[in-house]
Amino acid sequence: MPRNKDLKRLVRARMKKTGEAYTAARAQILDKPRTPTRAKTPVVVAESTSPADYGTLAGMTDAAIKKGTGCTWERWVRVLDHDGASTMSHREIAALASTKYKAGSWWSQTVAVGYERIKGLRARGQQRDGSYGATKSRTFNVPVRKLFDAWADAKTRKRWLDETGVKVRTATTPKSIRLGWSDGTIVAVGFVAKGDGKSSVAIEHSKLPDKAAVARVKDYWSERFDVLGEMLRASMAS
Repeated sequence: MPRNKDLKRLVRARMKKTGEAYTAARAQILDKPRTPTRAKTPVVVAESTSPADYGTLAGMTDAAIKKGTGCTWERWVRVLDHDGASTMSHREIAALASTKYKAGSWWSQTVAVGYERIKGLRARGQQRDGSYGATKSRTFNVPVRKLFDAWADAKTRKRWLDETGVKVRTATTPKSIRLGWSDGTIVAVGFVAKGDGKSSVAIEHSKLPDKAAVARVKDYWSERFDVLGEMLRASMAS
C-alpha cells in the first residue's frame, strides 16, 4: 500500500508539471508506455519576436483577444513572462490566466495556447504533450444565448451534432462549454455576441494524434456547423 501511495504522489506531481493525463504520467514514471512513443515535432523557443507578429503566431488578432479578454497579446506576454509562465505547463498557464487575470474558462485556454505559440513552446496546431488540436469558428444570425443553448441542451445538440458519448464537462452561460468525446478527445467551445441578432462560436478540438486527424476533424466540424446553421435558421423562421 505505501508503494502505491508513493507512486500516486509521483504521478500527480508529474501531471501538475507536464499537464499529462494520469495514465500517460504513470507510464512515463514506470518507463513502460503502453504504446510506442510518437516522435514529437521539435519546437524552438523564440529568442526575440516583435509584438507586431504576436497575433500571427498566436493564431488570433490583437483586436479579437482584446475584445475577449480586455488585453492585447503584447500585454498578455508581458504579464505572463513576469509570472514565469514560460516554464509552466499548459494547465498552469491556463489556470493563471483564469484565476489571477479572470480570463474565463474558454479564453484562458486561448491565452495559454497563444502565449505558448508566441514563445515557441509549441508548433501551430500542436499541443505541449505532442498531440494536435484543430480549431474552427463560424458566425450565425442568432442571439448568443440561442447559440449557446444549441450546444448546452442535450436534446437540441443531438439534432445537429449526431455524436454519441458526448458529455458536458463544464459550462459557463453563455460564454463557454467544455465537451468530452468518447474517444478521449476534448472540445473547448467559446461564444461571443456580435450584436442583438448575431453571434459566433469557436472550437478547439484537442488531444488528436496527428496532422491527418486535424484535417479530418476540421472537415467534420465544417459539416456539423452547416447542419447547425440550417437548424438555427429553421428555428428562427418558425
